[in-house]
Amino acid sequence: MKMPYRNYIDGEWIAPASGDHAPQRNPACLSEITGDYPCSDETDVERALAAASAACPAWRDMPPARRAAILRRALVAMGERREEIALALTNENGKTLDESRAEIDAAIAEMDFQIGEGLRLYGQTVPIGMSGAMGLHLRVPLGVVAIISPWNFPFNVPGRKGTPALMAGNTVVFKPAQLTPASGRLFTELLADAGLPAGVWNCVFGSGSRIGNQIVRDPRVRAISFTGSTEVGKQIQREAAANLTRTQLELGGKNPLVVLADANLDEAAAAAVKAAFACAGQWCTSTSRAIVEASVVDAFTEKVVAGARAIRVGRGTDPSVHMGPVCGTAQKRGILAHIETARKEGARLLCGGEALTGDGYDDGCFIAPTIFDQVTPTMTLAREEVFGPVLAIMSVDSFEAALELANDVRYGLSSAIYTQDLSRALTFLEHTDVGLAHVNMHTAHKEPQLSFGGVKESGAGLPEAGQSGIEFFTEHKVAYIKYR
Repeated sequence: MKMPYRNYIDGEWIAPASGDHAPQRNPACLSEITGDYPCSDETDVERALAAASAACPAWRDMPPARRAAILRRALVAMGERREEIALALTNENGKTLDESRAEIDAAIAEMDFQIGEGLRLYGQTVPIGMSGAMGLHLRVPLGVVAIISPWNFPFNVPGRKGTPALMAGNTVVFKPAQLTPASGRLFTELLADAGLPAGVWNCVFGSGSRIGNQIVRDPRVRAISFTGSTEVGKQIQREAAANLTRTQLELGGKNPLVVLADANLDEAAAAAVKAAFACAGQWCTSTSRAIVEASVVDAFTEKVVAGARAIRVGRGTDPSVHMGPVCGTAQKRGILAHIETARKEGARLLCGGEALTGDGYDDGCFIAPTIFDQVTPTMTLAREEVFGPVLAIMSVDSFEAALELANDVRYGLSSAIYTQDLSRALTFLEHTDVGLAHVNMHTAHKEPQLSFGGVKESGAGLPEAGQSGIEFFTEHKVAYIKYR
């Protein structure tokens, strides 16, 4: 029997202080336990914070080129272990192997970009109102920072956040999501094996309610980067405010795909199917609302329903499968509850709408790709995040009505429009109330060189990725020098 896994603190893999562990189960086959992971407590968090604090001075003073060399060794190993990591990710999250490979490849690309940004951590020389003197604008590390990652992209997110944090000269306490600990463990292994000094990166497993609150409240933590639900993000921001700790929050979304009458309907429907049902709809930038001009809504709906019905659902390790299970029993219950609410509120079910049963399904968390139409703006399905394979189709009479409806939610993460009209496309980009906007591409597309984050209740703090990624993990310092 495999030994239980351990926390990584101060350069060593150590058992949790309590000695308690919890099993992680494969959502495609709940009877299959993929590992036993620590149920950490306050003692473990204190050890991690103390180790990160002690490691700060030496890591801060290490030349950035040396920090970059360590992280680049981790990138090389990441590529070499790609299949091993992808299999572990699929077995704990449920996504297909191709989706897991894509997540690893995205992590490599984003980390590579952020390593380069860390080597370009430039300041400025600024003229001042005194002869024989100058002003310097510097950027310096914060100290100890916390990264709390989600279960839906458990390997990519620590790479996207951890790399700028480390390149800026900070030390890290990392808490992986409780549903997906193996991805966090493997990511940590790569850093440790690459030669990261003891205490610079510390990985503590456990529940957010038990250890997450302690991390957030500790005054030694000078920044918190969190990806997860809007409700938890709000709680983190309230707790962090007591210590003036900066927060970077990437939260929920209710992302619209607007389809105008002049759109290429084949491309628009393909985009809707991809963004609604890839990763079982469990990505924050997924398309959850298709807002379609009435003159083409029937034709668009027919294409999207055909695409959804062609999706083969099953275990992610099966190469013929297009969509895996949702990530756990709680997620399955929540999604099915949203589907039942949509039925009761009068939305029309076009396909799916149920948990899959029978051979290969009964022991897993499988939900059929689901589409509703006749969804009105006041319905729960039109307003609240489902975070699963459920698409709402809504009909409008004009571009102006589509834009108004797209903005009429509390979220503001991502949006897209399909049209051949340049004026309307640019008007949409100007007025869509989101952090990421797209024209003639799906709502989930992003690139590492551009910032990533939402507005309204989809995010707060500097966006992730791009130049703002490393900006979040540094402080500004001004120095005045009189030299004659």
